[in-house]
Amino acid sequence: MLSVIINAYYSAKKQLTLNQAPFINIISGIIFQQEKLQASSYKALKECLRIAIEHLNNPKIEHRLAAIYDLEQFAHNYPQHHWKIMEILANFVRNNTPDMSQEEYKSQPSLTICTDIQVALTVIGRRDAHKDLENEQLDLSHTDLRGANLHEANLELSNLYQVNLSGANLTGANFSGAILSAANLSGANLAGANFSGAILSAANLSGANLAGAKLCRANLYLANLCGANLDDAILEGANLREAKLSTL
Repeated sequence: MLSVIINAYYSAKKQLTLNQAPFINIISGIIFQQEKLQASSYKALKECLRIAIEHLNNPKIEHRLAAIYDLEQFAHNYPQHHWKIMEILANFVRNNTPDMSQEEYKSQPSLTICTDIQVALTVIGRRDAHKDLENEQLDLSHTDLRGANLHEANLELSNLYQVNLSGANLTGANFSGAILSAANLSGANLAGANFSGAILSAANLSGANLAGAKLCRANLYLANLCGANLDDAILEGANLREAKLSTL
């Protein structure tokens, strides 16, 4: 009886081993196909990104607009590339809105912002700041963004050094922790904007609407606030040393 049981055990074990072999091969095949598909998808994504970036320099505005919206969709669908795409769009804005000299500014005081630049700014303003890389800043410094519409845009911790946002709509925008030193915000609508902890040293805020704006802990050293509307503005902890506060 014992020999019968032992023979049955080894027979079953042998059959199990034989049955497992094709199963293991199938699993290996599935894993290989998945890895191949992932590699193919990554290659396709890189190609799509490359084409979109190329189209940012297309002479036709419809191609540039399509590229901007495509990049926003990529940033949404592939969070791991979110920050890089925001950098690409910020670079596009910088390269196409060069800083102007005082003479050029005076000769074109009411320059209208280009549609593609406005769209790129809108996309940047919709970014998810939680996906920003640590210790990195979006760089929009030295750009001419006069008259831009950045209503409720999220530009926290951004570098906006010497940016020209005169006459811009910045209502409800988030500039917390941003660098706005020497920025031109004259005549801008900043009602309800958040400048908590922002650096606005030597910024021009003359004639700006800062009603209800949050300026707590903001650095306004040497800032020009002549004629600015500060009704209900929160200035707790703000540095107003040598700021110009006289009315026009």
